[in-house]
Amino acid sequence: MTMTNTIYDDPSFFDAYSHMARSEGGLPAAGEWQTLKSVLPDFTGKTVLDLGCGYGWHCRYAVEHGAKYVLGIDSSAKMIEQAQSMTHSSIIDYRVMDMTAIDELKVHFDVILSSLAIHYIQDYKGLVAKIYARLNTPGTFIMSVEHPIFTAQGSEEWIKDQNGNTLYWPVDRYFDESSRETDFLDHKIKKYHRTMTTYLETLIKQGFRLTNVIEPQPPVEMQKESAEMRDELRRPMMLIVTATKG
Repeated sequence: MTMTNTIYDDPSFFDAYSHMARSEGGLPAAGEWQTLKSVLPDFTGKTVLDLGCGYGWHCRYAVEHGAKYVLGIDSSAKMIEQAQSMTHSSIIDYRVMDMTAIDELKVHFDVILSSLAIHYIQDYKGLVAKIYARLNTPGTFIMSVEHPIFTAQGSEEWIKDQNGNTLYWPVDRYFDESSRETDFLDHKIKKYHRTMTTYLETLIKQGFRLTNVIEPQPPVEMQKESAEMRDELRRPMMLIVTATKG
């Protein structure tokens, strides 16, 4: 997320966010986690940078799976404070920092990852260039973002009939790559829509080699437990991309 998205430091918003299932249950409670986990690299002996680290779930996972050093950055001071309170490892550092400022870092990393944060960034092309420059050769980049079909129209809400029954998901302004204002946890928040072509071609033109492009579905167990999760099969909500340098 960017420094302009200080909504995450708003006490009422942060309190609402802290009660989300993925905030309380961690990685297993995230519908995309099983898919994301399956494409993560071997962290053994690797240095890792987490962009928009939030509570630090992925930072701790990397260390638990052999990473030798992890830096988690987030523009939200409350997020970093929470991550620090949940972490008991001397090889994880957290820093309040905008991900677009990573060119100021003096070190390079074997793995750079970002979970559901890059859609808050306006200059995607510029960020990809900075990620490429901060990666060692060989190096791996993994990102999850909200899917272009999910973000296109802007409201991020199902269209429902007068009885509240879900009819369909609206897709509009698909090729209009601009900001969208959505209601999230009863707050207005700004995100940036971009097409599938932009997400992938920007990586390719920068010099990355794509290794995975996945539209994840919630695990069957979650679908059985939640009608909301079953609705996730009606349109893609997220996009996971992995790419390598060198």
